Amino acid sequence: MTITLRQDISDHLDRLCKPPGSLGDLESLARSLCLTQQTLTPMTRPRRTVIFAADHGVTCEGVSAWPSEVTASVVDVMKKRRTASGVFANQLHCEYEVVDVGLLRRLDNDNAAMCLVQASKRFGTDNLRVTSAMSEEDFEHVWNVGQARASAAAESGCRLVIGGEMGIGNTTSASCLVSWFAGVTVDQAVGRGAGIDEIGMARKREVVGDAIMRVKRLGDIDAKRVGRELGGLEIVALAGFYARAAELRLTIVLDGFIATSSALLANAICPDVTRQMIAGHRSTEPGHLGALTHLGLTPVLELNLRLGEATGALAALPLVDLAAAMMSDMATLSELAAQ
Repeated sequence: MTITLRQDISDHLDRLCKPPGSLGDLESLARSLCLTQQTLTPMTRPRRTVIFAADHGVTCEGVSAWPSEVTASVVDVMKKRRTASGVFANQLHCEYEVVDVGLLRRLDNDNAAMCLVQASKRFGTDNLRVTSAMSEEDFEHVWNVGQARASAAAESGCRLVIGGEMGIGNTTSASCLVSWFAGVTVDQAVGRGAGIDEIGMARKREVVGDAIMRVKRLGDIDAKRVGRELGGLEIVALAGFYARAAELRLTIVLDGFIATSSALLANAICPDVTRQMIAGHRSTEPGHLGALTHLGLTPVLELNLRLGEATGALAALPLVDLAAAMMSDMATLSELAAQ
């Protein structure tokens, strides 16, 4: 079916009212989009962005320029759709929700207009440098929360989903996962995150290296165990979200470095998740390209972004819309000849 569909997509693109290949990378994007939905007439609406938020015990190691308290403060604004991802989602007519899977401070929805989903069972992870970030029960809980949010999106009619994250310290966890699953060296995996200085970078590399060595000493372990040891609650939830969205044949537009670490974890647990993914952008985090290469994904955009929270995936969404419109609405050469 897929082989035939690939040829059908190429034939349709060549029949459109344009010189073959003249829309360049937009045609490649259209191919990817059609393959995720197994159709020549893909749809990008309704669509939903889901942000998972949690705190990280590893921040006690000084790996972030910001304290953990900032996570809840940002989420408090995020639930009002006033951070970058919420503003972008509003502008692009994309449904939007934020899911608390482990904030240190519990937040409430102030009124019915808020978009916060409470799904946490614990307040942040443990320090992954010295011990498991979470228990098996914790892992299963947040993985299932992610899966449930993907199912909810599908049940409401969404054809396309975007996952995002918020959690001070989560680039440290992501660096561990990218190094482990994509074979990226620690030096290549560790970037500035939210803006640490050179001293902080050296400390972060040391922490990531120590965490990976600790887990290697456990011997031959499966991907779920790696996620328990090195992941964040929001990173695991996002991995569960991706796995279920792929199972439901939703189109997934992938965000940046941290989201891609979730994709690596999801793909290690549920192979072929990436068949449903379009990489929205390449971030400035140095390990992101290696992670995308490992997954076989080519980013749509390179805008020097490093914010996370789904902003890069949302920035790519207008181009995904154009690719869908091209396949569904553009006249063919035969129609032109009939004029």
